[in-house]
Amino acid sequence: MEFDVEPSGPDGAVIRISGRLNMVAAPKLRDLVTHIVHGDGRSHLVVDLEGTDFVDSSGLGALIAGLKTARSAGGDLRIARAGTQVTMVLELTGLDRILQSHDTVEECFQ
Repeated sequence: MEFDVEPSGPDGAVIRISGRLNMVAAPKLRDLVTHIVHGDGRSHLVVDLEGTDFVDSSGLGALIAGLKTARSAGGDLRIARAGTQVTMVLELTGLDRILQSHDTVEECFQ
């Protein structure tokens, strides 16, 4: 699991995830989001899941925790380019209503 963070505008950031978002990677994502929001002051986040081929319940929990962290700072967390497995898990859990996947990173900032 690798994370790449790219600032976007004055208060945004794109987090690109490659690999599996599972119980090993989930705590790292939570810590990263906390650092970006509270340490860097960037509360409008996009999680780019193009390179993520698997997400489990821990990964979903990390995304929801990130959403709460961003919103508590006056921002938001959106996801982009989720693959088939990730989309299916979001739909099966009903989280697709909370974490809607956008086709591009740019759509998330509109």
